[in-house]
Amino acid sequence: ALRNETFARRCAFAPPNDIAEVLIQTKPHRLATMSSPLDSAQSSLSALNSAVNSGDVDGGKRTLASLKIALLDFPSGPSMTAAHLAVATGALECGVLLSVADEDLDAFARNVAQIKPYYAALAGMSEATSERKCHILGLNLMHLLVDNRLSEFHAELELLTEAEASTKYVSFPIELERQLMVGSYDEVLNANSRIPDPSYGFFMDNLLQTVRDSIADCLEVSYKTMTLEDAVRMMKYGSVEELREYIEECRDDWIVEGGSVVFQPPPVGSKASDVPSMKLIGQSLSYATELERIV
Repeated sequence: ALRNETFARRCAFAPPNDIAEVLIQTKPHRLATMSSPLDSAQSSLSALNSAVNSGDVDGGKRTLASLKIALLDFPSGPSMTAAHLAVATGALECGVLLSVADEDLDAFARNVAQIKPYYAALAGMSEATSERKCHILGLNLMHLLVDNRLSEFHAELELLTEAEASTKYVSFPIELERQLMVGSYDEVLNANSRIPDPSYGFFMDNLLQTVRDSIADCLEVSYKTMTLEDAVRMMKYGSVEELREYIEECRDDWIVEGGSVVFQPPPVGSKASDVPSMKLIGQSLSYATELERIV
C-alpha cells in the first residue's frame, strides 16, 4: 500500500513527459515482488535438495520448516496441479531423509504419514512422478521391521505394485523380513554390506542390535562357556573389544574369565509337575455341578 501511494504521488506531481519514465523505473520492482507462491516454493525446494545432498541437516530443517508454511497457500483437492503436487511431495521426501540423517524417528513417522496422501494423488496423475518414492517406501518398511510391527509391514506390502516391490529399495527390507522369519541371522548380519543406500544404515544398525540380542539369548541357553573368539564369530563382531563393550552394556550377567565367557543359566520357570492339575480339575467339576443345579 505504501509503494502504491508513493507511486501515485510521483505520477501526480510529475510532468506528463516524465510519467512514462516513472512507470519504467517502477515496473521492474513491481514484477519482482509479484512472484507466485509456486515459484517461491520451487526455489525453496531447490535449496532444500541442495542441503539434503550436502548433508546439511540443520540448514535443511530450517528450509523445510519455511517450505511447509509455504505449502499452506497451495490449492488442495482437484484444483492442485501437477506442479504443486511435485513440490509438496519433494519437500516431504526431503523431510523423511533429513529425519533419518538426524536419527529422529518421531519426525520420520510424521513425514511419512504426511506424504502418503500425496503419493495416492500422484498415482492418478500420469504427468507427475516421484523418483524417490520407492526409496521412501523402503525406508518406511525398514522402520516397521526394526520396530517389529510386522502386521503393518505386510499391510504396506499389499499397497505396492509389482514394479515397486522389485526395486532395490523395497526388495531389500522384504528379503530381510524373510530371513528374520526363518532365523537366518547370519544373512541378516551380512546384509549390512549391501544396503541400497547409506540412509538405510541407521535402521540396519538398530536391526543388527536386535539380531545380536537374539543370538545372545540362544548362546546363553545352549552353552555354559565359550571362547571369546567363537563368540565374536557367532555374533558377527569385528573384534574382541567390541564383544567386551556389548557384554558391559547389555549382558552384565556374563562373566569373562581369561579368554572365555561364562554364561549364567537362565532362571528356571515353572514345570508341568508344579501345576496342581488334579485340584484344578476338581474345582472345574464342582463349578459345573453347581451350574447344572442352578439351571
